[in-house]
Amino acid sequence: MMEAEKTMNPFGVELIRQIRALDQFGNWSRISDDELLIKKYVKTKEELKAVPVIADIDEMMINDIKMIYKAIALSFERKTGIVCNVIMEMSHEGFGRCAILSDRICIIDKYFKDAHRFSFRSLEALFEEGDKNLERALKVYEQYKPCMIGV
Repeated sequence: MMEAEKTMNPFGVELIRQIRALDQFGNWSRISDDELLIKKYVKTKEELKAVPVIADIDEMMINDIKMIYKAIALSFERKTGIVCNVIMEMSHEGFGRCAILSDRICIIDKYFKDAHRFSFRSLEALFEEGDKNLERALKVYEQYKPCMIGV
């Protein structure tokens, strides 16, 4: 059993699974799950003040943001058994969009500006946002699922 499975909600567990799965060289193996999530996604107000307002976003940050939406998609798949696709387009300036598609239904559509400043104040805020997006995705899917009959 992973350390995360003892204390985190299902979204947090899925996010940790995604991060650990992509750690092909074991760079994160000695870091606890909470520390890893804090390092990647949590910034204090002071840390955010140090990030310039106008800056280019690096590929690592784009991948970290996409990882959140992949975790939402996989959590959705585990709950419903329906396969999802995560589509993300981001400019070098940090403007872009992320969408999660299930069947032909867009269950999540998020627009970003200043993505290089993307962060949460705490792990609880990260988990709450993940759960909120997952619940919203489930509601959207249930709302539009009847439209898919016969398509």
